[in-house]
Amino acid sequence: MSIAFGKTLSVRETPIPGLVVLDLPVHGDARGWFKENWQREKMTAAGVDLPDFGPVQNNISFNDAVGTTRGIHAEPWDKYVSVATGRIFGAWVDLREGESFGAVFTTELDPSTAIFVPRGVGNSYQTLEADTAYTYLVNDHWSPDATYTFLNLADETAAIEWPIPLSQVEISAKDKAHPRLSDVIPMPPQKILVTGANGQLGRALRAEFGEHPWIEYATRDDLDLTSPDLDGARRWRDYGTIINAAAYTKVDAAETPEGRVAAWASNVTAVASLARVAAANGVTLVHVSSDYVFDGREEGGYTEEAPFSPLGVYGQTKAAGDAIVSGVPRHYILRTSWVIGDGPNFVRTMASLAERGISPRVVDDQRGRLSFTDEIAAAVRHLLDTRAPFGTYNVTSEGADMTWADIARRVFELTGHDPMKVTGVATEEYFSSASAPVAPRPLSSTLALDRLRESGFVPRVGDDSLVRYLEG
Repeated sequence: MSIAFGKTLSVRETPIPGLVVLDLPVHGDARGWFKENWQREKMTAAGVDLPDFGPVQNNISFNDAVGTTRGIHAEPWDKYVSVATGRIFGAWVDLREGESFGAVFTTELDPSTAIFVPRGVGNSYQTLEADTAYTYLVNDHWSPDATYTFLNLADETAAIEWPIPLSQVEISAKDKAHPRLSDVIPMPPQKILVTGANGQLGRALRAEFGEHPWIEYATRDDLDLTSPDLDGARRWRDYGTIINAAAYTKVDAAETPEGRVAAWASNVTAVASLARVAAANGVTLVHVSSDYVFDGREEGGYTEEAPFSPLGVYGQTKAAGDAIVSGVPRHYILRTSWVIGDGPNFVRTMASLAERGISPRVVDDQRGRLSFTDEIAAAVRHLLDTRAPFGTYNVTSEGADMTWADIARRVFELTGHDPMKVTGVATEEYFSSASAPVAPRPLSSTLALDRLRESGFVPRVGDDSLVRYLEG
């Protein structure tokens, strides 16, 4: 057996998206050879960029004879395939839903090469040497409830040129019975779960992502996020992403004994459960945060790295939730402020007051930017589709920050009413006569948007979004 020694660790792309061939450094002398078959730190580093796919099992298939032929099998998990001894001819066919369905790639593997096979790509091989040990790491355990897809080795459309004709090798009865490409049911994408589907953001996410068999929109009645049985509530390995749009957002009520319990349950306990599920199953967790994690003393705009300093219970629970989610290997935290969407909100209230001829007193010492739910949903999709670096992103509208009174006057103006009917008032004075508990508000809620822009997402100007919102 001839092995290529001295290769540099590198990755070669193939015509099948996500299927990549690796050249592995093999070191040998008169005694034999050594290689690092899987080295997480090196192989997931920039320049190699292999997915950190989290293998949970290592399998070895030993083949005595030349010509042993197996596959084509596509499973709902990723594989990292290599050869410990011997040599194979490998063939891979994309059996996933999408434009690349049916794409074929073939190559030979020896101990100096490996290949990463993404979920849903059919995998097969034929041994070219006796005593070949074929090895593969996988990131899920076999399950009778999982979805599997197969293709016949002799499929005329794939037209794989096997080195040894299939008529001359032994093939299992199951492999002979697998369907032709025209009859294959494509492997569906990994599922997306959206929690809080009936809320303002949940409805915007439904509008953004649409209705598909692989997207699940869940309400509290469908899925109790605080249940101790959450780990077994779904086959979580079938999910690629959880978008958590569920939250307790009653800022003032959170200051009451009952509200404090409810806020911690929804914003911390439930988030911790989702984080545990996501971390254990390699799921990407998308979590929506708030400007209330800060105390409002920063005048230049809060960056994603700004330290937490919440003033009230709601802010404390959101900060705790953020800290938990940040420990999930695959996570996006979208920090928002002054959210406006489908449902009761400040803009709708001001428009209603204007129509009824009421002259409101509105706080004029809190500054920030509006965040529209359709844009938050679009940012979620952008980060997922582009596979942006995991972490925290501020997501609000673009433009100069404004006070609540400024926004109220603009709403009056856009609805054809006199903006001077809006009277500005300080926060302390506005709440001075309140009979129920009032949560402290950050006076500055402006969030820096540099990192979001660097990801390729272009935030809309807040005034343009406000005009469009009122017209809709």
